[in-house]
Amino acid sequence: MNQTETIIALATPNGTGAIAVIRLSGPEAITIANSVFKGKDLTNQSSHTIHFGSIVDGDAILDEVLVSLFKAPRSYTRENVVEISCHGSSYIIESIIRLLIKKGARSAKAGEFTLRAFLNGQLDLSQAEAVADLIASNSKASQQVALQQLRGGFSSQLQSLRDQLVQFASLIELELDFAEEDVEFANRDQLKKLIYDINRMIVNLISSFELGNAIKQGVNTVIAGRPNAGKSTLLNALLNEERAIVSPIPGTTRDTIEEVLNINGINFRLIDTAGIREATDAIEQMGVQRTMEKISQSAILLYVFDAAQITIEELNDDLESLQKPGVAILAIANKSDLLSPEELAALPHTKQAIIISAKEKQHIDELKQKVYSSAIKDQLSGDETLVTNIRHLEALQKTEEALARVLSGIDTVTSDFLSMDIKQALHYLGEITGAVTTDDLLENIFSKFCIGK
Repeated sequence: MNQTETIIALATPNGTGAIAVIRLSGPEAITIANSVFKGKDLTNQSSHTIHFGSIVDGDAILDEVLVSLFKAPRSYTRENVVEISCHGSSYIIESIIRLLIKKGARSAKAGEFTLRAFLNGQLDLSQAEAVADLIASNSKASQQVALQQLRGGFSSQLQSLRDQLVQFASLIELELDFAEEDVEFANRDQLKKLIYDINRMIVNLISSFELGNAIKQGVNTVIAGRPNAGKSTLLNALLNEERAIVSPIPGTTRDTIEEVLNINGINFRLIDTAGIREATDAIEQMGVQRTMEKISQSAILLYVFDAAQITIEELNDDLESLQKPGVAILAIANKSDLLSPEELAALPHTKQAIIISAKEKQHIDELKQKVYSSAIKDQLSGDETLVTNIRHLEALQKTEEALARVLSGIDTVTSDFLSMDIKQALHYLGEITGAVTTDDLLENIFSKFCIGK
């Protein structure tokens, strides 16, 4: 990575629009922009100022623009940054970028602006990854989680853990220098207490991944049941639109239908499936097989049944056969509009089910809250740190394993072995924030960013 080069990229999405923003970053950003700007001398202007003028190529005016200046180190990358706001014509954008490249800039790689922010100490690695998550956020909850991580909530927790471990590691290293005197500088009881405290925090962070990943990716929610139970009608009622074909003919749905439903800021990926029964033809058999595959991949299963057409024994058999590890099942008694209150009360299997009428959209809001509660389980709070990144999860799991080795050998092994295990824990914690990095790791992370960020 040559940070003496000045990089350039379009910071707004490709395509025609009212305004586009072209970003430059690097030591020559202001000089290069000034060489094509007709207006004020940008090299003599203050940081965090905006200037109106024209971008010119010789005598030809390419566009009238606004130029924003951010002088190092008071910028996103901690380098000189110039942002040119021009009209959103693809021709104008390409002409300005080509001109600036001719003047000495080079095209930025994916994520290179944020990579420079990390390398220059503006962000740590977990904050840099939160930038990508913030850009990709598609719900209020995913936006809040990414923003909390970008502000350093996760990083500060990890830094606190590392600082405490570093203190003990240094004392144990000191013991190695006085090995012949058999001196103990690190109190083993205090070290045990510290490891237990750190482990408790790490376990909480690891357990938060299930919720954090659901918020980031959306919660897979499968609608399943016997043919003609009203699954497609329920999908339409939840979405409040006619998304799926509804028919009294059993087996109408042959393939899965997927849509996204946002409930209280969380995205639920609703999957309407083929009815579960003995298939009458090869195509229906494929549909039933896909249904079972989707159920095994889901976090929530909405099992829909016709309240008047199924016995308690059949319901229990169905629910038992659909039990999968990690899948929360909500039993939904549908078509309540066809039954009298007395008939509903007389149905024993509805006492533990959610009673609705998908056709009449009765109790759909209550069902949505049940679905939300099944996913969140009162775990979501504004200031809680959630792990949303599989890389972070794996590093935390390795940290937990290293600390377990410290605990198992704290009273029996020598200081040099303790030191090795503590260093391993510090290494894995450091991988999350970027205190420990490799070129391959950085390449893998930042290659997933969009160009211009």
